[in-house]
Amino acid sequence: MDKHILRQAAQRHPSSILQPFDAICAICENLGGATIYVPSARKIFFGCLEKEAAQEFNGYNYKALAKKYGFSDRHLRRMLGGA
Repeated sequence: MDKHILRQAAQRHPSSILQPFDAICAICENLGGATIYVPSARKIFFGCLEKEAAQEFNGYNYKALAKKYGFSDRHLRRMLGGA
């Protein structure tokens, strides 16, 4: 997965992410000193990537979008309603 694609998706869908400073403060206040799991960026922005793929879908480009966004062809078809 290209970090550039991930960054573009996050910027186009800002309501789906927290501002970095707010997120850091919340983590420190609630979990300071604890051992925590930090998910990959892909997992955090998965919804953004799905929205991006849906916007670029032209009815025929399942395979190209699946490769670009790192989805399986099957997931992309299911997500876009093409079973």
